[in-house]
Amino acid sequence: MRRRRFLEDDDEDPLSGVANLFDVAMVFAVALLVALVLSYNIPEMLDDSSTVTLVKNPGTPQMQVIVKQGETITVMNMTEEIGGGQGTRMGTAYRLSTGEIIYVPDDEAGP
Repeated sequence: MRRRRFLEDDDEDPLSGVANLFDVAMVFAVALLVALVLSYNIPEMLDDSSTVTLVKNPGTPQMQVIVKQGETITVMNMTEEIGGGQGTRMGTAYRLSTGEIIYVPDDEAGP
């Protein structure tokens, strides 16, 4: 009699374990994303009020500049177009033999 009641009470849904596995997978995915951001030492990407600028592949044709201002993220790709517009000369930049670049501002009374 006791054995029969034990078998009759076991009316559990066999798919309830799958739902629990889905929940565990979602928690694991979020933990992976947080670990990825922290591994790049940029927790500012998670802060809504911070401003961050990243340069991917600098100096190559595939260069990208990623700018995050608050909640807005802008991706700028490298193009062959040359920028232009109106402006004033601010100074001169020199590249040394060591690869360093030095900026020398023009005097206020300059040309």
